[in-house]
Amino acid sequence: MATSFYPIGNQNQPWNDSHKQAWFERQHIQRSYQQHVLDKLDSIRQPWQVSQYGALDIDINRYPLKYISSRPWHQSKPWVLITGGVHGYETSGVQGAIAALPYLEKYLDRLNLIICPCVSPWGYEVINRWNPKAIDPNRSFYANSPAEESAALMTLVKSIGSEPLMHIDLHETTDTDESEFRPALAARDGNDYIAGIIPDGFYLVGDSANPQDAFQQYIISQVETVTHIAPADENNQIIGSNVTQKGVINYPCTELGLCAGMTAAKYKTTTEVYPDSDSASDEQCNQAQVAAVIAAIDFALKDSD
Repeated sequence: MATSFYPIGNQNQPWNDSHKQAWFERQHIQRSYQQHVLDKLDSIRQPWQVSQYGALDIDINRYPLKYISSRPWHQSKPWVLITGGVHGYETSGVQGAIAALPYLEKYLDRLNLIICPCVSPWGYEVINRWNPKAIDPNRSFYANSPAEESAALMTLVKSIGSEPLMHIDLHETTDTDESEFRPALAARDGNDYIAGIIPDGFYLVGDSANPQDAFQQYIISQVETVTHIAPADENNQIIGSNVTQKGVINYPCTELGLCAGMTAAKYKTTTEVYPDSDSASDEQCNQAQVAAVIAAIDFALKDSD
């Protein structure tokens, strides 16, 4: 059932440049990338190294793109990619990636690690899903990407010279997905907004081309010790997709231009934490992301031995 129309644009007509500019002018800074992310990265020491892989054109000084890598880098060992903040508003993806660092040192004798905690820092500050051009970075991981956030990350990953063993992309599903972001998407693309249901709990999005069911199942089993898992709805679905097992749905990640689909990693997944639940605190959401990261690495290492 269609609901009220978004306040920008004309019904059933895609946005033009003036509409996108009007949307951009509605955004405002609500929190600090410097304080919440960069200051934390400044305190990181060995065995980690913090490097820059780009900067956002909107303000190259305010929005440097930083990643954390293990040092020394051993070419003979596999590597793992952890990404957060592809959708900047999804706080626990960013903070969870940073919070995972102390738990990751125990793996450095067996693999290399790259952590990109905040892929979309402008989105983090304005608490939005899109970038300044009203483009969703998490639908833009493909050649000649229109999203500089996505393009910069793909360039960094390509520079490694090999595919990661595992990639986990840390996300959230929030109540604002239905109150703001999906209505904006419908308006931008000239479609009617059809209301959906926000699942109450944690779930995973696997890759339908390479679902790795046992991998997903193990992550769910470990995260369940930290926070509750989202139940399927009456149609055995989560956000409109069929549930393949408890707390897991699959998307065609590469076809959709998702971050999780940009590599040929054998093991890949996207986490979805629900921070608006009455049963989950902010810290619990961060720790759910940490638990997912640890479980994903443990399974990938054991299964690939």
